[in-house]
Amino acid sequence: MKILKLLFLTLFMGATQIHAQAKVTSIIYKFHEHFMTTDIGQPVAGTYLIEGTTKPIIQINADGTGIYQLDNLSKKEMVWGIKCSDEGIPIFKEGYDSSSYTFWYKLKGSGEWLYTQFLIIPGKKKMYLMGDRVKNYGETEVKDTESN
Repeated sequence: MKILKLLFLTLFMGATQIHAQAKVTSIIYKFHEHFMTTDIGQPVAGTYLIEGTTKPIIQINADGTGIYQLDNLSKKEMVWGIKCSDEGIPIFKEGYDSSSYTFWYKLKGSGEWLYTQFLIIPGKKKMYLMGDRVKNYGETEVKDTESN
């Protein structure tokens, strides 16, 4: 009976550890393996706009999907992730008042992965994608009122 209880306890602990780990996706870029995750402990999901405009948008969903709106306002579906270690730990460079990540994305219908900078400035409660797309977070978070 003690062995059975020990077996159940071991299985429960193992399942808990597996569930607690971040989801990691592996991609190949220029013959090298890279790892990415959608969970970096920050509210990445949302709508990113060029400041002072309402279009074009980049819509990032928490599940690793999204919409990339081109300058001609046509929308393309995409998948995305943020560079991490093979264990799911986000890789970033800490600045004076910011954290810089590598944002990977691939447009639907394109076989090529692209990457750009993803910058978080906690003091201003802003996140920047591709240098000019911005999303406010916290109490002043931008709400998307447009239906897709």
